[in-house]
Amino acid sequence: MAASRALMLAVAVAAVGFSGATDHIVGANRGWNPNINYSSWSANQTFFAGDLISFRYQKGTHNVFAVNETGYDNCTMAGVTGNWTSGKDFIPLPGPGRYFFICGNGFCQAGMKVAITVHWSDIGPQIYPPPAPAASSSPFAAGAWPPATLTAALGAAAILLLY
Repeated sequence: MAASRALMLAVAVAAVGFSGATDHIVGANRGWNPNINYSSWSANQTFFAGDLISFRYQKGTHNVFAVNETGYDNCTMAGVTGNWTSGKDFIPLPGPGRYFFICGNGFCQAGMKVAITVHWSDIGPQIYPPPAPAASSSPFAAGAWPPATLTAALGAAAILLLY
């Protein structure tokens, strides 16, 4: 009984930490596929630090690379800062700035690229405080995820379950 209460508490604490985040599914119901206007899609989204950008695609056919603006403009691997291949990729947006994503399997030229601008939230308290300066310029580097609130919630749950 005590263990189930502790688990419910941990889930509630974790949910509070994510309550302000939005999951932006790239391409909405069309997903991450060639010949879709992702510039139009991203122009209709408002991204905030702490949100997620999700890519849904056929695993093995497509993938996602975070690149710099040159890589985005030229459909190259210039400035790769992250790559995902699961077919259902949930990528945290840890801070404000411009982010550039492409398909690295040759489909970038067919439109499989998206650029987004992430803002700090101006509504309520910051869920994710500004990240400390890091040696790496990649927002997807080790330490950017999981957020401290999730780590603390899971740690508290583990302690309660062991007690």
